[in-house]
Amino acid sequence: MTVNETVRQQVRERANGLCEYCHSPEKICTTRFTIDHIVPRSLNGSDHLNNLAFACRRCNERRYNFVAGYDQITETIVPLFNPRQQKWSDHFIWSADGKEILGTTPIGRATCDRLDLNDTRYPEEESIRSARELWKRVGLHPPKTDPSQSA
Repeated sequence: MTVNETVRQQVRERANGLCEYCHSPEKICTTRFTIDHIVPRSLNGSDHLNNLAFACRRCNERRYNFVAGYDQITETIVPLFNPRQQKWSDHFIWSADGKEILGTTPIGRATCDRLDLNDTRYPEEESIRSARELWKRVGLHPPKTDPSQSA
């Protein structure tokens, strides 16, 4: 079953136009965000609103059909962040410079790693961290309600 435009708009509005994983704003991205199935269709996830999340293409592609990740500190496999059941600020915080998302719990750290929320595979000047720095300069980042480390 395909998610129709009405449902897409409901998911977009519920997320306030932010990717529910990395909190990037859709309005400054060049591509429209996607609808992510928190429990993937390949694992019998439904199209119900409680299984849908607003996600940028990066996060959606990197999450793929994973529902768990590895936390290197506790050395355990934990579920990935679920925006329908958990609060972003309970698992993540912005670095003081606003460039990186820091996982504060096993779920947060495993999600940062699985979704590569900080684009650490690339040099900073070619990564999302560079874009976040620019967004911060013009006052579009990080979201005002998100917790940040103090400078």
